[in-house]
Amino acid sequence: MTVLSTEYTWAALGGDPALTARVSTVVRTGVLASRLPVRESARACVGSCALAAAELGALRAGLPEVPGVRVDDGALATALVSERHLLVDGRAPVSFAPLSRFWRTADGWVRTHANYPHHRARLLTALGASEDPASVAAAFAERSSAEAEETVYAAGGLAVALRTAEEWAAHEQGATVAARPLVERGRLDSAPARVLTPIGTGPLLPAAGIRVLDLTRVIAGPVATRTLALLGADVLRVDAPQLPELPDQHTDTGFGKRSAVLDLAADRRAFEELLAGADVVVTGYRPGTLDRFGLSPEALAERGPGVVVAQLSAWGAYGPWGERRGFDSLVQAATGIAAIEGSVTEPGALPAQALDHGTGYLLAAGVLRALSDQVREGGSRFVRLALARTAEWLLSGAERGREAPVDDSAYDAYDGPEPWLAERDSALGRLRYALSPVSFTGGPVDWARPPGVWGTDRPHWVY
Repeated sequence: MTVLSTEYTWAALGGDPALTARVSTVVRTGVLASRLPVRESARACVGSCALAAAELGALRAGLPEVPGVRVDDGALATALVSERHLLVDGRAPVSFAPLSRFWRTADGWVRTHANYPHHRARLLTALGASEDPASVAAAFAERSSAEAEETVYAAGGLAVALRTAEEWAAHEQGATVAARPLVERGRLDSAPARVLTPIGTGPLLPAAGIRVLDLTRVIAGPVATRTLALLGADVLRVDAPQLPELPDQHTDTGFGKRSAVLDLAADRRAFEELLAGADVVVTGYRPGTLDRFGLSPEALAERGPGVVVAQLSAWGAYGPWGERRGFDSLVQAATGIAAIEGSVTEPGALPAQALDHGTGYLLAAGVLRALSDQVREGGSRFVRLALARTAEWLLSGAERGREAPVDDSAYDAYDGPEPWLAERDSALGRLRYALSPVSFTGGPVDWARPPGVWGTDRPHWVY
């Protein structure tokens, strides 16, 4: 079993190994080109997610066998950069902010993330700099990478020193992450088996009737819940009113969902009602941040036996960095990926935010597998993933070697994203967007609803 394969990720999810025979791949050349095997890892993540959906769908529809799963490299190449294909009334989205980039230090490089106003303010405060990039550059140039990293994090900002893969492996957090499984999953109690109403077979919506409380931000968590929404779940994303999401980011990852704002402390009664009705709770905030609201897996299982709790973090909820914030670009810098993908003169990056997207599809797969296990065996369940652990998996796959070389002339080239793009009207305007790469026989092709205006839905369940 190669480490960067659907067989590997499916085993990490606790799936029946015989079911991987249901997965087929449409190979296309010129897809997600990089020094690291990004295409192989993306196939494994998306393939496992689609297989988990097909498995649950077959279970609920009473099918004699699990539907076939198709992973198309063209769909992967399009979906993993969905934010680049988004158009809103013909306008391209805003990408990284000017202060979110690599900066030279006295002895190397650091990578910052300052897309959100509060992170930008903390970065500038830590450095004693103005918003002028020249001022920020000067402040970093007089510090070592390690000093810059610690100074900015101490102020609540985000800056990570560029490391090689070897340096990350020797770092205490890197070693701690590497010792963990790719997917952490388990049973929390002896709650009775979940009883799900039977579903029809066209289209096959395995998550129909499942209520998902989405407490995530940015990309990986929202990709997971966007996928569950595609599969029929009632997904309600809840944000704090004082922390609005970036508009284009919300649009890209908001398909199929509703969006509400709620102060978890001031509106405690409304929040408790949401928790009481949720079948699945997905969290993507810094580890420990939501525990005071009773959102640890154990607390959620105690108040609502039979719940599935899915948790996502950047660095893992353990080790010296267990409580640190992080994003895909920062994890690439810290773990050695940016060094591998760069040149002798400057760091590089993967061709997509593949840690975010890959982890998001694995998280959705973990939820779907937990639901299937609950139908068969019962029990409240948890699943945890971390971007840094996904990065470790990608790096370890590269170290063990890629799959055997293939003759590219035997396959079609990726000629562009058009076959995997769609358009529709929405409250936000006319949208062009990437379709989901999660595909199985009889499954949905598109979301039932487009994204709406951030925070304008009522904080309650539809059904």
